[in-house]
Amino acid sequence: MRGSHYGAWFPCASDESSPTYFDGPPRIVCLGMQISNGMIRGFEDPTSPPGIHTPVEMFAGKEWDYVRTRAMEISIYIRSHGPFMPAIVSPEELEYTTRPEALKKIEPRMKPV
Repeated sequence: MRGSHYGAWFPCASDESSPTYFDGPPRIVCLGMQISNGMIRGFEDPTSPPGIHTPVEMFAGKEWDYVRTRAMEISIYIRSHGPFMPAIVSPEELEYTTRPEALKKIEPRMKPV
């Protein structure tokens, strides 16, 4: 997510890890592999004979659908706050946007509420 936004972690399979909603929510992927004789198994040539272990997509199952749904609900709720926290990081952390400069310009007009 564009480095300046927050979102709920979205567990998914690696082939579904392209973020689509405002560059988010932040996707997490977990691959399960086996180690045998000091070598990581599962990254062999895909044309290898049967019996060769392949990585397991730990978040690919339907049992994660509820978590993915909640992650989207939370992310949409957070983003609905607009250009303020909690949707974006604190003003001190905004490095590469024009927001800090714009806030400095209007700061003299701001009054405590």
